Amino acid sequence: MSTERVRLQSRHWFGKTLAGTVLGFGLALALSGLFAWLGPDGIDGGGGKVQFNMWLIAPLWAGVLSLVYLFRTPLRAWLWLGAANASAFGLLWAVRLSMS
Repeated sequence: MSTERVRLQSRHWFGKTLAGTVLGFGLALALSGLFAWLGPDGIDGGGGKVQFNMWLIAPLWAGVLSLVYLFRTPLRAWLWLGAANASAFGLLWAVRLSMS
């Protein structure tokens, strides 16, 4: 096994950007949904909470999209964000089942 570290390269930007765009959006939706269910007053929090959840998606998505470039390869970005999506949507599904 080689001990040489993989150097970050600019040629990986397309795969990372695509992972952050596609999977980052899904992750932002799941996290916003979790906040909607687990936040103050639950899912029926009123008009202000609905508006807040809608606006919460953009900064979450932008945060994921900006941090995706810290992955060494696009494959790692896809795998880690895919696992994060599966976990977040699984947790959202469990919360919805237990609270409805």
